Amino acid sequence: MDLPNLLPHVNAALNATAMILLVYARVMIAHKRIERHKRTMLAAIAVSTLFLITYITYHYVAPIFVFRGHGWVRPVYYFLLISHVVLAALAIPMILVTAYFGLRRMDVRHRAIARWTWPVWMYVSVTGVVVYLLLYQIYR
Repeated sequence: MDLPNLLPHVNAALNATAMILLVYARVMIAHKRIERHKRTMLAAIAVSTLFLITYITYHYVAPIFVFRGHGWVRPVYYFLLISHVVLAALAIPMILVTAYFGLRRMDVRHRAIARWTWPVWMYVSVTGVVVYLLLYQIYR
């Protein structure tokens, strides 16, 4: 399998991994396991960074892949895709600021922004997997 055909699958796996790490980190902080939460969030940042690199690489080397679904699924797909891309762009600075506050143990500020960052990041991870499934698996 060549790079343009492999990368969408890699990207979906990285999105799914980020999603799992985000859920685990949320559970860890709910149980006051701060060090484990920190390590898990850093892993989620690393996985998401790797995703961004492979995503940019894919769009640099691959032709545009047109969505083949018709009917009601088409506007659903484009709503998910557009909201995913817009929120992904917004999530990047949110994640960086949230991580900065967390690493500096500025806990009040960290919690205040994490309350918004986590659901946005989770939405981006979930919709990334859903868009992949719709584009590359269900409506090939």
